[in-house]
Amino acid sequence: MHKPYLSVTEDGPVAVVTLSRPEKRNAIDEASVNEIEAWFSKIPPHIRVVLMKAEGDHFCAGLDLREHHDKARSGVEFMRVCQGWHRAFDRIQHSGVPVVAVMQGAVVGGGLELASAAHVRVADASTYFALPEGTRGIFTGGGATVRTARIITPGRMVEMMLTGRVVDVHEGKAMGLCHYICDEAKGDKPAAELGMELARKIAGNAPLSNYAIVTGIHKIADMSATDGLYTEGLIMAMVQSGEDVQARLGDFVHKRAHKVTLES
Repeated sequence: MHKPYLSVTEDGPVAVVTLSRPEKRNAIDEASVNEIEAWFSKIPPHIRVVLMKAEGDHFCAGLDLREHHDKARSGVEFMRVCQGWHRAFDRIQHSGVPVVAVMQGAVVGGGLELASAAHVRVADASTYFALPEGTRGIFTGGGATVRTARIITPGRMVEMMLTGRVVDVHEGKAMGLCHYICDEAKGDKPAAELGMELARKIAGNAPLSNYAIVTGIHKIADMSATDGLYTEGLIMAMVQSGEDVQARLGDFVHKRAHKVTLES
């Protein structure tokens, strides 16, 4: 019997989705991809943010190469596998619910493709990134050429794939692969704790604003400047119709809202 890949709990409006295959460094097989797609396709309506983390010392080592080797798929068969990964990770990125990823250890190959679908990425100091597909005689198939390349630029992705080099957490942050680093040896709070703090803060935003941010910005980036500006105006008009907009603006006008400062 296949052990579930995802373990899900709830903390108020935050769903905590945990990759639960630590004995395989949370490598992703076909069943795991199907689980990811199924859960993110039907996020409970009361959930405002998803916190995605992983059991064990590693976030995700990517494609289950043992399964890939043993199945010896044809080109057409693996094309269908890739399309399944694309659908699953599209659900993460475009579901309309913000996803905060907490990473540690290996974020490699398909694991980096998975992390790239999240909207906010928090890394433990142990985190490292790599795209070793070139050294394995294969190619990316889970969306890296679209998502990861947009984060780090296509040129940097080409270099990482050709050389197979490992990028440490500090270079990864400079490249945009993570937004926050938590180094407990230097007194930082644990990455999981910061991730939950950020998730709760995001959950406090207006739901319609969150939806617009995580569904609109990437799509506008695919448009021409003219179409993008027009779409931005339409989204703003839609968000303006939210039921709590006037109350939130009233808090600002009457000085009840927090001020934007370096400390906030």
